[in-house]
Amino acid sequence: MKNAHVVAVKNIKNAVELDNMKLNIKRLSSEAILPSFANKGDAGLDMFSIEEKIILPGESVLVSTGIAIQLPRNTEAQIRPRSGLALKHSLTVLNTPGTIDEGYRGEIKIILINHGKKEFKVTKGMKIAQMVVKPILDIEVIEVSTLSSSERGIGGFGSSGN
Repeated sequence: MKNAHVVAVKNIKNAVELDNMKLNIKRLSSEAILPSFANKGDAGLDMFSIEEKIILPGESVLVSTGIAIQLPRNTEAQIRPRSGLALKHSLTVLNTPGTIDEGYRGEIKIILINHGKKEFKVTKGMKIAQMVVKPILDIEVIEVSTLSSSERGIGGFGSSGN
């Protein structure tokens, strides 16, 4: 099954082939730790802090990773929280998922927020988030005067009963 990871989309320009993708990473600091998968088959690469910060309850801070990336063509990266930090310390990524566009070449910094009741200390080398690389579709935006009907229609917030 050599092509098991090829996106199953027909007639879409620039469909992304997922086999053998490479993520180019540049260290901007000698203290930077390259993102890595903790386990085979993981979706997210662990992201590491290069600095120490104290995050007070209710406070958000910007944490440096010391790296810049070059994403594969037709992809984006999403910065997501780590479940263990969220469960044990009420620490999460504020703008989740944070989107990194393919063309961005600056340092990746992560906005963390402390929803807990105690201060949290970010240490150098700590896993603070995860990065997931996802394919993006090249779409054309078209203004129309009407939309097709659907079973859901205009039902929005709470319309499914919860």
